[in-house]
Amino acid sequence: MIPRALFAAAALALALSPAALWAAPAPPEPAPAEATDAAKTPLAARAEEVVALLNGKVEPEALFTAGFLRAVPPAQLKGLIASLTAQFGPALSVAELTPREGARAALAIRFARGLAKGGIAIDPGEDNKVSELLFTAIEPVAVAGDTPEAIVAELAALPGSVNAWFAPLDGGAPVIAHNPDTPLALGSAFKLYILAALAEEVKAGQRKWSDVVRLGARSYPSGRLQDWPGGAPLTLHTLASLMISVSDNTATDQLIATLGRERILKAMKDSGHANPSANDPFLTTRELFLLKSLKNEEIAGRGARALLADPAIATFLASGDPPLETITAGFAQGPKALQLEWFASPADLARLFAHMRRTADPEAFRIMAINPSASPGIKARWPYIGFKGGSEPGVLNLTWLLRDEAGRDWVLSLGWNNPAAAVDEGRLEGIAQRILLLPR
Repeated sequence: MIPRALFAAAALALALSPAALWAAPAPPEPAPAEATDAAKTPLAARAEEVVALLNGKVEPEALFTAGFLRAVPPAQLKGLIASLTAQFGPALSVAELTPREGARAALAIRFARGLAKGGIAIDPGEDNKVSELLFTAIEPVAVAGDTPEAIVAELAALPGSVNAWFAPLDGGAPVIAHNPDTPLALGSAFKLYILAALAEEVKAGQRKWSDVVRLGARSYPSGRLQDWPGGAPLTLHTLASLMISVSDNTATDQLIATLGRERILKAMKDSGHANPSANDPFLTTRELFLLKSLKNEEIAGRGARALLADPAIATFLASGDPPLETITAGFAQGPKALQLEWFASPADLARLFAHMRRTADPEAFRIMAINPSASPGIKARWPYIGFKGGSEPGVLNLTWLLRDEAGRDWVLSLGWNNPAAAVDEGRLEGIAQRILLLPR
């Protein structure tokens, strides 16, 4: 929701190279790297040093070229590595290096909880130091001995407030349950309620997916429609698809304007949300961005209702749109005014999905599946995967609706709020992927 792309894929893409990166070819299924002395070409030796680097046993200055380190300074590199190993565990070995000779190769590195695929290049003119390193995909893998109890303990140890629920949608016993009735800020996952209201009206014959509206509402990225010409004709299907798949905020606000805030709040109430009044008034994304661009002393401790009722704030909201740089600056110092958000618990979201299965046009579920945010291994286990997530500094939500091979619906919802510091998105994403790989 914030002015940067939301996390868009379950496989973390980590670029560790200067500008004009070499796009490594996708490596084949990894085979164990040869361990003989004859295999220790300069390229193979450097690949093994990458494993040591990832485990903190080699300093960046000893491994990378000067040009690489100018583009990615050691401190930045160590921060990226820390996030990566927090999500996937320690690096274990070079799983694949093809070819093993020369200056450039496809590379796969096995972590305790994942397999990273990408490429590596060395510079023979600079002592064969690494000049390029790119992980294009990191796929979580099932961890032997991983248990729901161990995962819940990890969730409980995260700083701030965390909730989680993984269970069949029909009321079966949960596999993961941690504060499932605790509401937290959702980020863009609130857009599921807009989709539910729209899909209910389509199923009832009050609207059609092919209905056309003219673009009038404006917001800020993420998204694309903020740059489209005013009055552009868009179908409700296009707006909903952009809202869910790429978290387009202008599409979201256009749907709020089309449906009406009260209609979305009604969908929230009808679905069994435990406290829909926490979301009344139902903010647009533009309103949230503008409110959070204000000074801390103007909004601290004040909820959306009080702020929108303030004549000075109302004048500010109606006065026009500040430049994107002003909006971005509102989020630059970390978490800000997390009381200005949309709120639900995992139990609320599970009830929403159950409600949608009864009342929503089936096309809504196909829209949710456009961006499933799942690795190939997880897609192979779940015939249907629908997803919506959301984030801003200090806020992260990851919510899936899944269907297993037997046709049974499941929901996985994880939330993490920390008003004191930005949350580690990769860490929660890694835990979510491990949950989806647990034996059922």
